[in-house]
Amino acid sequence: MYVFENANGAPRLVDDFYGTLGKSGIDKQREGDRKTPIGIYNVVSQIPGSKLPDLYGWGAFPIDYPNEWDRMRGKTGYGIWLHGVPSDTYARAPQASDGCIALANPDIAELANRVQVGATPVIIAERVEWVAPEALRAERDSFARQLEAWVADWQSLDAARYLAHYARDFRSGGMDLAAWREHKRRVNAAKSWIKVSLPNLSVFRAPGAPGVIAVTFDQDYRSSNLAQKTRKRQYWVEESGRWKIAYEAPVSAAKMALPESFPGGRRGSR
Repeated sequence: MYVFENANGAPRLVDDFYGTLGKSGIDKQREGDRKTPIGIYNVVSQIPGSKLPDLYGWGAFPIDYPNEWDRMRGKTGYGIWLHGVPSDTYARAPQASDGCIALANPDIAELANRVQVGATPVIIAERVEWVAPEALRAERDSFARQLEAWVADWQSLDAARYLAHYARDFRSGGMDLAAWREHKRRVNAAKSWIKVSLPNLSVFRAPGAPGVIAVTFDQDYRSSNLAQKTRKRQYWVEESGRWKIAYEAPVSAAKMALPESFPGGRRGSR
């Protein structure tokens, strides 16, 4: 496990730890497959070890698997945690969990100093691809221009320009692209102006999904008849040589679920 901090918009490696993965490896697809998922997740809570069986050691940080992209791909399962190890154990074998990520108790205690519940992303990948800072900046700046174009076209009230940013297989809640198109045309017809800003923006390439970018931001939306602030998430995909939005919706509060193999437990949140 590598730990990075955001240093003025650039990732800086600050620590690394040994971690145990699922008995059947990675890329979780379904409930009970004993695999660790691949994707971009967030820490949703912190549970002290005093409230857990000794199996979880120091304590746990549940994450929000399955995320929106997982569910769109039909993935199932629940209760993926970062957690410690039993008090009589220093570290477990490389593949010894039922899908969670287990760290030595001193390591997860150290990690806790850098975790902010609800804000810290956890990116699980099959491998790390190191990129030169110059290449990273170029890719980041290129995608930033795509986002800026989407905002500008939204503010223009030109429905055709705005909707050109959405992928053929777009989904938002129960809406497909056709329903989204009709909804947006109807809404925008009642407005004389729109202003949108995207503070607290985060952008990550999705591991295990080439050509997918996950974007999260606080959408500050103001128009001639509505002012609204919403935490929003999008997934952009490459389609016909350009980036387009395949998913967009407000971020819903994630529920903490017990691991599938929780001792004496059952599925649920608390």
